[in-house]
Amino acid sequence: MMRNLRLLALALPALMLAGCEIGTKVTEQVGPRGTGMAQVQHKAGIPVVAAVPEPPYPLTPDMLQGPRAKETYQNVQVLGDLSSEEFNYTMAAITNWIAPADGTVPNGGCNYCHNPENMASDEIYTKVVARKMLQMTRNINSNWKPHFALSNYAGKGAGVTCWTCHRGQPVPAANWSSALPEPNSIAGNRHGQNAPAQSVAYASLPNDPFTSLLQGKNEIRVQSAKPLPSDHVVSIASTEKTYGLMMHMSQGLGVNCTYCHNTQNFANWSQSRPQRVSAWYGIRMLRDTNDNYITALGKTWPANRLGPAGDPKKDYCATCHRGINKPLGGFPMLKDYPGLAGSYQTSAPVAPAAPVAAVPIAAIETTKPAA
Repeated sequence: MMRNLRLLALALPALMLAGCEIGTKVTEQVGPRGTGMAQVQHKAGIPVVAAVPEPPYPLTPDMLQGPRAKETYQNVQVLGDLSSEEFNYTMAAITNWIAPADGTVPNGGCNYCHNPENMASDEIYTKVVARKMLQMTRNINSNWKPHFALSNYAGKGAGVTCWTCHRGQPVPAANWSSALPEPNSIAGNRHGQNAPAQSVAYASLPNDPFTSLLQGKNEIRVQSAKPLPSDHVVSIASTEKTYGLMMHMSQGLGVNCTYCHNTQNFANWSQSRPQRVSAWYGIRMLRDTNDNYITALGKTWPANRLGPAGDPKKDYCATCHRGINKPLGGFPMLKDYPGLAGSYQTSAPVAPAAPVAAVPIAAIETTKPAA
């Protein structure tokens, strides 16, 4: 009996600490002093910034001259404004970003999208998808710059390329698609929640807040400024979806709630950090991406690229961020790939940047707010 009590005495503290993250913590003040706005991370769990691949070869000013790609090649609908040389350079990079010919991707290389007997043909669906994704990339870099405004490299090439999301894979590792309704079970119908889910940082919140909030135009609110709002029905259900999305954003960026909000008043914009504005634009950028580029491809998507509910796999915060508040640590990818920045610019690009090795995120310079 006494032996059992001793074992119980040892087991109880272990059980009580099972939900705790034991180890050294790293704290960074991000808000004004005295507000408690700080980022707390487990030192052993700080993510590593992914390496950035070296450009296929140097892009020199003379390569921007000469005939345009639409004049040299057939059926170039998106990047036809680039010179033929820059077009080839960009295609070589895209191949390495999405389907490298190193054996890691079946049928990788140019043939992943092209019929080698007729490069102009659209017979392979991946080419049609790639064209739409290039339109999407240029749209993001041209029209959603406010989302990148706080980057260390804002105005110096901050933006996205195919590598930002794909990282050498045909389908980005972080994606979402609509969940199927759950059937009734012995535990009852959980209505897509009340069970820890990775998609919402293992909280017992709706595990698919994305269908409602990262496509279309539904409001993302917890409360309304009006007693009887005509534009939004405030309910526990809608509030839980909002919390589910916020949990995903926190996990996707590797940050606390106080990265954007002052917990004294979550709703008050004047007490929030500028990062909340960036997040506001980011949500709308994702809706634009999901509605007008990914879902818009419709029947182009084959069955193996669809989720359980029959919709394509779409983007959310984790697709680009991968647990880091600035994708790839804020590295200026467009510095080496000006053709993806949007409308063609005739100015010569900056000399190619050296490849970046993987480094802990703690070693990357971050913007410090005024105390």
